[in-house]
This record gives sequence, C-alpha cells and structure tokens, in this order.
Amino acid sequence: MPASPARFARIAIVGRYASPSIAEPLTALVTFLRSRGHAIVVEAETARYTTLDDLPTADAETLGAAVDLAVIVGGDGTMLTVARKLAPYDVPLIGINQGRLGFLTDVPLARMTALLGSMLDGAFVEERRTLLAATIERAGKPDEEVLALNDVVVNRGSHGSVIEIGVDVDDRFVYAMRADGVIVATPTGSTAYALSAGGPIVDPAVPALALVPVAPHALTYRPIVIAESSRVTISLQRGIDAAVNCDGQAYFALAEGDRVRVRRAARSARFLHPPKHDHFAMLREKLHWSETPERLAARLPRDAAID
Repeated sequence: MPASPARFARIAIVGRYASPSIAEPLTALVTFLRSRGHAIVVEAETARYTTLDDLPTADAETLGAAVDLAVIVGGDGTMLTVARKLAPYDVPLIGINQGRLGFLTDVPLARMTALLGSMLDGAFVEERRTLLAATIERAGKPDEEVLALNDVVVNRGSHGSVIEIGVDVDDRFVYAMRADGVIVATPTGSTAYALSAGGPIVDPAVPALALVPVAPHALTYRPIVIAESSRVTISLQRGIDAAVNCDGQAYFALAEGDRVRVRRAARSARFLHPPKHDHFAMLREKLHWSETPERLAARLPRDAAID
C-alpha cells in the first residue's frame, strides 16, 4: 500500500457531463491516482456516467470542502462550470482536455498520466484568473447574483429584434446603442464569445476587462478595455425577448428597465498548468497562428481540414 502523498492528498474527479465516452479516461485516471496513494472523491453527476461505484461522491456545491485539488476531464465548458462552483473554496484546478480547443483544459488526454504525475509532485505553474460577479436587478423580483469566468452577456433573444441598451462604468455614462447585445469579458473570456464579436485578446496577466458590442447598428461603437476594478452597469432601455447569460450557462430573462451590474468577484479561479505552460504558445497552437494552409490541413482531422 503506497503512503498517502503529502501534496494534494485528496483529489476530486470531475468528468464531462452527460458524456458516455468519459468512463474510460476516468477509470484510467482513478487507477493512476490510486497507485500514488491519493484519496479520491468523484463529483456526483460524474459518477452517474461511470462504474466507479466504490468511491465516495459529493455534489459540485460541496465538493470543494472535501478536497485539496480537482482534476477535470472534459472541455472548457465543463471547466467553466466547475471553476465557478469551487472558487469559494480556493481549490486549484487541473484540466485534462477531452474537448476541442481546450484553452482552460490544457493537459492533453494522451499525456495525462505523464504530465499529471510531475504536476502532482510539484512541477507546475499556478495561475489565478479573474471571476465576475453579476447582479441581475429585475422589477418585481429579488436580485440574483451569479459568477462568471468567461463573460457576462446581455443580448437579444432568438425571436426578438435588436435591443437598446445603456452602459455605465463606475457611474459614468459610456454609451447607449442599438445592437444585438454587449459582452463584459474577463481576460479568460477574451478568447471566447468576445473574440468572435471582434474584441481584443487580453493577456491574463493584465488586470482588465473588455466591453465588446455585438453587431451594433453604428460601426463607431468599438470594443473598450477597462480596469478590472471597474463596475459596469448595463440597462435594458428597449427590447423584447432580451436576456443576460453568464458563461453561456446561466440565463435570466430581462424586461425593459432591468439592469445588470457587473464587477470583479472577491474570489478568483486557481489553475495549475504543466511546467512549460506559456500563454502565447497556447494561443499559437489553438488559433493556428503562422500556419500555412498545407501545414494546417496536415494537422487537422480529415473532416476538419481546409481546402
């Protein structure tokens, strides 16, 4: 029986939700961690898609109190969910990429045990990422507060026309515009929806947020980078079927006159990366910078290769 390791003695295992293919890599992960003497707790929803019946489980809301580290096997969507729920416990996170791009889950599945072993022995780079706290103020309803790691987005619904919104920063009026919406993005979220909407990529080391209009009716509305200490207020002045969503996962319908207040959260998300992690190298790899069409086609799966 191996001795219980001093570093990260208790490890949570979280797998991509509702994914039948998650069972095999999770079983391999558990076997590896057990061989090292770690105590393992499986997130309750994950346990439904595996045969790890002999392991203790905990729901995502209480998991952080029981462990020293969480290992997430899945894509960035799974990591976003887990990061928000474990942030109050200041639990560090390691992401094993079973998704596509993997900006947050940066340990390749094929190298899982090799890289994870060295990281559990202390060879890692630790990084803290800003979280947003969004307060939704709606007439006739109690205020609701939600965390976001990527972004807070106010936008029109699928059946609505453009909306009119007003934006204030630290109680200073910025603009009112007709648009499909507006994004408040952290540096982490600057490579997500905000990037698709024409926003800048913000280095995670920069203490800033990005305000990114979505399809504004006047092209003079441009993305703005503001201090992460800023408090942003978005008011819905006109529009039907509008909503606010946080990380694309928590949705709240909005009516005219409702407001969304966004600020930096008191807690941050802790990520552990392999020792040679470099943000710019990651961007080059994930965004295929400096690739010729021939080299890119050779690297992509056959069904994703470009002509």
